[in-house]
Amino acid sequence: MSKLKKLFGPYKNDIWKQLAQEIDADFIESRFLKDSKVEASVKEWTVTLDTFVVPVGKVFITYTRMRAPYVNKDGFRFKLYRKGFFSDLGKKMGMQDIDVGFPEFDDRFIIQSKDEHKLQRLFANPKLRELIDAQPDISLEVEDDDGWLSAKFPEGVDQLTFKVVGVIKDIELLKQLYVLFAETLNQLCLIDSAYEDDPNIIFK
Repeated sequence: MSKLKKLFGPYKNDIWKQLAQEIDADFIESRFLKDSKVEASVKEWTVTLDTFVVPVGKVFITYTRMRAPYVNKDGFRFKLYRKGFFSDLGKKMGMQDIDVGFPEFDDRFIIQSKDEHKLQRLFANPKLRELIDAQPDISLEVEDDDGWLSAKFPEGVDQLTFKVVGVIKDIELLKQLYVLFAETLNQLCLIDSAYEDDPNIIFK
């Protein structure tokens, strides 16, 4: 083992290549201005794992991200993240936090949506709640597209997105994250909020 690996642990690409092999996905090497990524299939959907960097003042913060575009049948969106000091402060100031009917789960997460009934149906899935709780740090949401710097999605296409600070190199967490996406997309279909159609979105 090299001195760098002893100091910093295994390289991201080594872990992500192994992940791709174990979940029967494609590992795509980095190229000009593009970092390496893993692309996996769940039925007609493509789930993409990559990293991106955000400048904050004079420093750059790296995020691990997973995305899966899909055809949103009814416009249902939500956002979920773990509770912390600032979220507790936000709640005291009136920030939305919907209870989905499972006290231990509700106690751990901030959950937001315009459709409380659909939200409760989504998280009625016990496997989904278990997979979410297995992630030590999580921000999971349905959003319109990648933002103003990226191409807009066609009408009716949204994406399921996971983002956390840092580079995830724990292969078991990454495999669980992939299963979490599969379970969430399937549950969105079961509650009649997604189609099992290919949205024809390719991330460059």
